[in-house]
Amino acid sequence: MDAAPGFRPLYLQVKDLLIQRLATGAWRPGEALPSEFGLAAEFNVSQGTVRKALDDLAAQNLVVRHQGKGTFVARHTPQRALFHFFHLVADDGARALPGSRVLGLKTAKADRIEAEHLGLKPGTPVVRLKRVRLLGGEVAIFERIVLPAARFPNFVQRLPADVPNEVYRYYEDVYGITVARAVEKLKAVAATAEEAKALNLTRAAPLLEIDRIAYALDGSAVEWRLSRCSTAHHHYLSEIE
Repeated sequence: MDAAPGFRPLYLQVKDLLIQRLATGAWRPGEALPSEFGLAAEFNVSQGTVRKALDDLAAQNLVVRHQGKGTFVARHTPQRALFHFFHLVADDGARALPGSRVLGLKTAKADRIEAEHLGLKPGTPVVRLKRVRLLGGEVAIFERIVLPAARFPNFVQRLPADVPNEVYRYYEDVYGITVARAVEKLKAVAATAEEAKALNLTRAAPLLEIDRIAYALDGSAVEWRLSRCSTAHHHYLSEIE
């Protein structure tokens, strides 16, 4: 492997190549990667360089390493969803994935704000999903999800009667799109009339807004999610290591 202008450490170059393979579906979720020895021979680098690249991918939860068995492409599991993509925790510390109830699902043309979040041109077809999410059996989150329709063809038509609770797993299984990372912004907002009714609150009740953009392995934005959360019995937890 030759060094290029703007040189990066060799293991990061190998890591980039591996991510490209993951993004193009060369290895599917749950599938084993070639051995470190095989990858080292293919990329013409040392086995230690490959190992360091794989360690980085494991730290990002993109691969899972099993001693004596090898390295596997990570799957989107309930545990991964709970600890990496869902941060609302009960005040007593209990963690659980919320249930969901769909309020609306349709295709539409992206407005200016949707287009900005997803890197699209206004008017580009998008999928809009609206739902409430339940914690402990009680509605706690009003959620709007917007997807670029071109990345999720026939999304509305293909879904079963009930939208899967874990949509990231659905993106992965049906469309081969793995959500690799997400960027969130938080702020306090007042509930709209629609949100207050859905969450059994008074209008203008305080809510925590979680504005999230999810990115695929290739770095493209594949989901904009706006969650308005009641924090009467829950709080947002961010663990820094």
